[in-house]
Amino acid sequence: QVQLVESGGGLVQPGGSLRLSCAASGSTFSIYAMGWYRQAPGKQRELVATITTGGSTNYADSVKGRFTIARDNAKNTVYLQINSLKPEDTAVYYCNAGGGLGYWGKGTLVTVSS
Repeated sequence: QVQLVESGGGLVQPGGSLRLSCAASGSTFSIYAMGWYRQAPGKQRELVATITTGGSTNYADSVKGRFTIARDNAKNTVYLQINSLKPEDTAVYYCNAGGGLGYWGKGTLVTVSS
């Protein structure tokens, strides 16, 4: 079992930045591939970024060059640095461990608005 708690969301103006954090507990964090997903109002949940146990990363085309995923295995934490935010980035951002059938956090809301 893995428990995931996201933090760092909030209201930000277009062009701004946020850093989301996901703290994991309950199991060996380092054995899991981790990911960030998001769900905008009225839309399906979509993949934002993933990071493997070895540190390889993958991004959705819509966020490449603006979002950076990173993990700190010593702190059992995965991060999502979000830059150059756009209104269309508004969504609830979810942390995931172990892929689609793995573990999910409850999400943190990011609202991009002027």
